[in-house]
Formats: sequence, C-alpha cells, structure tokens
Amino acid sequence: MARITLERIVKRYGKNVALDGLDLDIQDNEFFVLFGPAGAGKTTLLKTIAGVEFPQEGLIKIGDEIVNHVEPMYRNVSMVFENYALYPHLNVYDNIASPMRSKLYRQDEATIHQQVERVTKMMKIDHLWERRPSQLSNGQRQRVAIGRCLVRSPNVFLMDEPLAHLDAKLRHFMRGELKEMQSSFNSTTIYVTHDYMEAMSLADRIAVLNYGKIEQLGTSLEMYYTPCNEFVARLFGEPEINIFPGEVEEENGCLGVRALGQQELMPIEEDAAQVLREKEVRQVDVGIRGNDISFSFTPREGSMAGTVYANEPIGNKVVMTVDIHGTHLSLVAPNDTQARIDQPVYIRLNMKNAIFFDGQTQEYITRSQAQSHICSKGMPISERG
Repeated sequence: MARITLERIVKRYGKNVALDGLDLDIQDNEFFVLFGPAGAGKTTLLKTIAGVEFPQEGLIKIGDEIVNHVEPMYRNVSMVFENYALYPHLNVYDNIASPMRSKLYRQDEATIHQQVERVTKMMKIDHLWERRPSQLSNGQRQRVAIGRCLVRSPNVFLMDEPLAHLDAKLRHFMRGELKEMQSSFNSTTIYVTHDYMEAMSLADRIAVLNYGKIEQLGTSLEMYYTPCNEFVARLFGEPEINIFPGEVEEENGCLGVRALGQQELMPIEEDAAQVLREKEVRQVDVGIRGNDISFSFTPREGSMAGTVYANEPIGNKVVMTVDIHGTHLSLVAPNDTQARIDQPVYIRLNMKNAIFFDGQTQEYITRSQAQSHICSKGMPISERG
C-alpha cells in the first residue's frame, strides 16, 4: 500500500521538456489512469515513478519516503512495459517467476509454482509454460509481461498500455480482471493508456496529460460531461464531440446562439444563459455529442437542413456525418440506418446538453446544470477564468 506524491516534477531530454513542473497526488489503493495522446509524457511519468528515469527537478514520494535517488529495485514497484521487456533466454514459466526469485523478494519454489499457475490460468497462457518469447505472438508476450507484474503483491503496480496488443475479447475480459485484482491486492495502480474506453471503465480518477502538463484531473464523468477545455472534450467519446463556433445573442429577453448559418437562434438553458450573461461572453464554441443530435430524412419543424457527408456502420450503431453549410456534424444513428452520400437530411440539436467553451481561449465556460461539477483546480469549472 502506498500513496504517491509528485511535486513540481521536471524531466528534460536535451531541449525537449517531457514533464513540465508536474504536481500529482495519487491516493493509497487508488486505480489511477494517465491518459492523453502520443508524446504527452505518460510513459516518462511512469518511468520516473518506477525509478527508470530520474527527474532534473522536483520530489517523488512513495508513502512518506522521498525516492528521487532510490534505485528501482528498492521502491517495491512492479511494472509492465509497453515493449514487454521479457528475458529472451527464459521460458514463460521462468519469466513470470523471475520477480519471486530476486534477492529482495525471494519465495520458495512451492509458492512460486502456485502463483505462476494462478496468473497463467487467469491470462490463459498456462499451456505455454515451456515456450520462449521468440515462440510467442505479440499478444501472448503481452500476457506474459502482465503475468510477471501480477505474480507478486508490490506497493505499486505500474502499467504502460498493458492491453494494447490483446484481441478485443481478451481486452474486455482483462479490464474487469485488472480492476478486481487491484482491489483484492490492496495496492495502488497507475495505468497508462490512450484508449478513452479503458480510461473511463477502469479509473477511480483520470489525469489528462498534454505536452508534459496536466490538462484536467478528475473522474470519468467529469471528463465526459464537464471537460475543462476543447482539447479534453475531443479525447472522450465516440464519435468525437462536435464543436462549432457561434455568437451569443439576446432576443425577446431570451439568450440564444446564432450558428451553422441558421436564421433562428438556438436556445440556451436559463442556468447556462445566466453564466454567459455574467461573464459577458459573445463568441462561443458549442459542443454537442453525437447522441444529442436527432435526424430525419423528411423536414420537421425546428430542424436544420443538411446533406449526408458519410454513413459509417460500426456494429451496433451507425455514425452519420452531416454537412450543414460547410460544417460537419457527426451523430449516432440506429444500426439499420441506410443513407446515400449527398442525400438531404434534417437534424435537430438537443441544446439542453450543449457545452459552451470560450471562442478565444477554448476553455470551458458552462453547461446546463453543471455548476456543481468540480474541476482539477478544486473550484467549479464554471468559475474558471
């Protein structure tokens, strides 16, 4: 069990800054996910906690101990590397058993056999004990690497995209297993991924990284419903959130948004309108999820006319992209929806769930009934400057 505290961590590679004054407090027994695009600094941060990399500035604490200059073997952490890092001359059994044969964490052979059997059955590789890494597929190597991490109970599990090379069925199964194992082992887990579904389904909390800085820190619901800026909003959800510019105007005492080349104002819910009035915002970017757009192939009152730009069946749903005066909006349609390219279509936006961002800074302003959500700065997002 361990609480992990990072204070003003800076890590540079020459002129490139991988971690830029990063602060983080990960609670004991928390399943914490580092999420963000490639090159954001996720793996560097994980290696810094493990002791594989040393920061130029800042403090790393595991429990109450400062571990900046403590070697990895003495930090009592267990790590799954993205590139597997298996011993090529050892078979599957010995690779997984290797942590329990080290000088610091040595166990008797009966215990080793019991633990190896447990994790290999769970990972469905118990029939591969005698094979070497060169005789395994990438997915099998990944499972061996995960098994080697899980075979003992350290203070901290560090996992760098451990499910990336598994097939979809096994990946779904392992999500549940990892969450269950983390709670049963009573250990802190830090998990790196660029898959938003993994992040949302596994995490107690998520830190979104970008260029070595934390954009937002919070729960899955906070990331989805109250993203602190447009960058975070685009990372969560499939299809990607629709964001388009608009101008806030008042008509007959009601605030609305003029956008997408429409003559009529799109209505704004009163609680959101009040925030926009107080901040005197005129130029906004409006965010609408694909689930909040309805469509019809026949005209309806209050709908906007457009044309079908793309129609993509993806199993249990269809993602339809609609062209509205040069702006493309993606919506979710039933899986039996058929449409021709350039076919007329009429859409209606559910403005009750609209998210409003500042048109200049791209920072979150407000959404209806969202003022109680808390952002990473420890204040209501709607009050951020």
